[in-house]
Amino acid sequence: MNELKTSLCVENKKLNTLVIQEPFTLQEKLHILGAAAKYDVACTSSGVDRRNDGTGMGNAYAAGICHSFSADGRCISLLKILFTNECIYDCKYCANRSSNDVVRTSFTPDEVCTLVMEFYRRNYIEGLFLSSGILKSPDFTMELIYITLHKLRHILNFQGYIHVKTIPGTNGELINRIGFLADRMSVNLELPTAESLKKLAPNKSRKKILEPMRLVQQNRIANKHELALNNRAPAFVPAGQSTQMIIGATPETDYQIMSVAETLYNKFDLKRVFYSAFIPVNEDLALPAVKQGGPPLLREHRLYQADWLLRFYHFQTKELLDEKNPNFNVFLDPKCNWALKHLEYFPVEVNKADYKTLLRVPGIGVRSAQRIVAARRLGILDFQDLKKMGVVLKRALYFLTCKGKMMYATKIEEDYILRNLLQIKESLPDSVTGMAYQQLSLFDVQSNGDKKVS
Repeated sequence: MNELKTSLCVENKKLNTLVIQEPFTLQEKLHILGAAAKYDVACTSSGVDRRNDGTGMGNAYAAGICHSFSADGRCISLLKILFTNECIYDCKYCANRSSNDVVRTSFTPDEVCTLVMEFYRRNYIEGLFLSSGILKSPDFTMELIYITLHKLRHILNFQGYIHVKTIPGTNGELINRIGFLADRMSVNLELPTAESLKKLAPNKSRKKILEPMRLVQQNRIANKHELALNNRAPAFVPAGQSTQMIIGATPETDYQIMSVAETLYNKFDLKRVFYSAFIPVNEDLALPAVKQGGPPLLREHRLYQADWLLRFYHFQTKELLDEKNPNFNVFLDPKCNWALKHLEYFPVEVNKADYKTLLRVPGIGVRSAQRIVAARRLGILDFQDLKKMGVVLKRALYFLTCKGKMMYATKIEEDYILRNLLQIKESLPDSVTGMAYQQLSLFDVQSNGDKKVS
């Protein structure tokens, strides 16, 4: 794969000559394929613990992959790249679709291995996130990715974290081989419904997307039984699988989106569903017009909050939304909104309520609920104790009592509580309050013109 900067040849009409340009350098490929990977969401904890056995390089820690900063200020994360931005598919929302006029290039397996090993040696990364466009066919592309991972694991002895995107339509045996090399695998659902997928990604189908998901799930179950009998057996996708949905490119409601996510969690045992606010990178009549204010990032934020409620707070989608109220309240987080609609359950006595009931109180999270249950075995709790345990009292005070009394004289009325909650400035992520829609580059240009690795 010896790609050229724009094409194999460029006709210079004025001189009537053929100009052959130089191949891309590895750093130029990194700039192109690193930027092309920014639409794949991957910033999550690894979910797998694996210590270095002394024969290779790297470790994997269950909580070691999220963007974090070391003592000297460096950002430690994944090397997030596409293997290639060439693609035979023409998905209307994708920057790398076949009909787009963009600079195309591909890594070789050796080049990816070089980047991973050299970046890890310099402590720039903790692992690899590898996605790809489709070069010739899904099997052809995934075979190249398999060669890359095999060399990393078995020749270079890389023992760090690896997350691989699986291309729908890939042969099951190839997925099985890659699953023993990767820590996490994911297949992008792309869009919430089959109708939307047919409209915007005609080369893909729901069946081809769900088949590898089911295969990974079945292989993980079989592998767990094998590991129970022989703990030295190789682990198959030990960190589980995830998927990603684009939000706002098609007209589905929040209720439809969360129902799909809930089904995926229940039927495919997914670790995460990622929601990606639609960013218009192409002009196409099938895509929604650009609205003032940019991508629907606040909506994305609400979906993530609701997703958290499904996974950790024992909520169900039908409790949060229904066909009459199919979208989340943009002014309140889903948990507060649910509590206001179900004031008959409140106030909750913090010294008597069970764990699941405590989780439904706005301002009480998983850890603070666990601390409350543990601490009240030793004595009766008051509001000062709750504050020390991390309870957000500015939200919780409307919904709970300590020793039978509320923190202040408060009306248990929806309008009264709503007015007070809206006065609280919600802590929204920077991506919601202001965003430049650019991924941080591995190479930032400083004022003196020199390049440094961030």
